[in-house]
Amino acid sequence: MALLDENIRAQLHEVFNDLKNPVKIVFFGDDAESCEYCEDTRQLLSEVAELAPDKIHLETYDFRANPELARTYRIERVPGFVILGVSGNGILDYGVRYAGIPAGHEFTSLINDILNVSRQDSGLKPETRQELTKLHDPVSIQVFVTPSCPYCPRAVILAHQMAIQSPLIEAEMVEALEFPQLADKYGVSGVPHTVIHVQKPNGKNGFEEVVGAVPEKNLLEAILAAVNSA
Repeated sequence: MALLDENIRAQLHEVFNDLKNPVKIVFFGDDAESCEYCEDTRQLLSEVAELAPDKIHLETYDFRANPELARTYRIERVPGFVILGVSGNGILDYGVRYAGIPAGHEFTSLINDILNVSRQDSGLKPETRQELTKLHDPVSIQVFVTPSCPYCPRAVILAHQMAIQSPLIEAEMVEALEFPQLADKYGVSGVPHTVIHVQKPNGKNGFEEVVGAVPEKNLLEAILAAVNSA
């Protein structure tokens, strides 16, 4: 049974007319017994890709059978996938990642990310772009969400915009209900809950948290605070 109804398909056909450059989605899953939402996630991505076959290309892999490829794309959890840009024969890895199914309100995040990666532009304000050029160390952002959270897409899309803009930032949507142990590790009690890690060459790590969906300026300040806390 299809996950997307005819009304949504019609809307996406129109939205995907704005796709500029090709996009590649690389998905990793596992068998149904060990990954409850893997098949639904794969099917959802497949139905989306079928709506723009000339611009959206989906590759699917078994996580356990392809460990090196999963490490290459830094996929640690399933279902997990990465949205990549395509430029000529080259692949542009902007660090846009998902852990868990982008269902409910998070479907909005998926579509927005596809559009932004296709444009190969973050859409961020000039002053934000300038501040991000000052980064010197890798930054990892995880945005914990649930499908029923109406404010979560704004946090996910913004984190992914930061990743698209800076080669040092990687951002991952994490569906908190699918990965409760990870959510518990960071004391996630409400969503969206954003966790920012900075890896310093001296072995020290910076850390900052943001609770709620915040404006672009506030997330940038949190990223810079994490950098300065290391």
